[in-house]
Amino acid sequence: MSINSNRVAIVTGASRGIGAAIAERLAEDGFTVVINYSGSEAAAEELARKIEEKGGKALTAKADVSDVEAVRRMFDAAEAAFGGVDILVNNAGIMQLARIADADDAHFDRHIAINLKGSFNTLREAGKRLRDGGRIVNFSTSIVGLKLETYGVYAATKAGVEALTGIMAKELRGRSITVNAVAPGPTATDLFLNGKSEELIDRMAKMNPLERLGTPQDIAAAVSFLVGPDGGWINGQTLRANGGMI
Repeated sequence: MSINSNRVAIVTGASRGIGAAIAERLAEDGFTVVINYSGSEAAAEELARKIEEKGGKALTAKADVSDVEAVRRMFDAAEAAFGGVDILVNNAGIMQLARIADADDAHFDRHIAINLKGSFNTLREAGKRLRDGGRIVNFSTSIVGLKLETYGVYAATKAGVEALTGIMAKELRGRSITVNAVAPGPTATDLFLNGKSEELIDRMAKMNPLERLGTPQDIAAAVSFLVGPDGGWINGQTLRANGGMI
């Protein structure tokens, strides 16, 4: 039996892309996985079926992370189904690009609501409800270090997530809960590839010394390490999973 077989992981934004890869990997690692989604119900249900066909355990949970009550209900559902929650992976987020001078209020408010307030909502709930010995993994971005044009508002929300990560790690003293963040570089997901020319994709792939884009599985492997037994001494850190780009 896996060392993780009685442990329950909520993965937000898990119906596709990096989130889906994380949910699959954690199920393979023996965790029971709660697949959170906000709009893509069919994709979430399909992923749950796929996990269960391979012998894993999964539950889907619809919740907009920017909605406090919806987040609370998601934790309620996980506790009712499985008795408690051990792992939170804060993957849900949006990325829309605009120069700071051109970004309108809606652009700013939407990023804050989902990326920053959404992470805060799940962190607050996890801080009260995660079982001792649990793990929290937030999502930042390597853009916080690269500071590329047009990513200003997006990067600002993720810098806020990094600050919450380090502080919450200290606030959970005495409970053996680690809090870390993963900061991917360019990763081959639909979100990243859509609307980009082959030339631009190739240029971004060559920016790191390994000369390729990351894969969702690369990022899932970093999360697997942080929530697994070998990651127990890593706490309050931001792990840049970007092939050496920065």
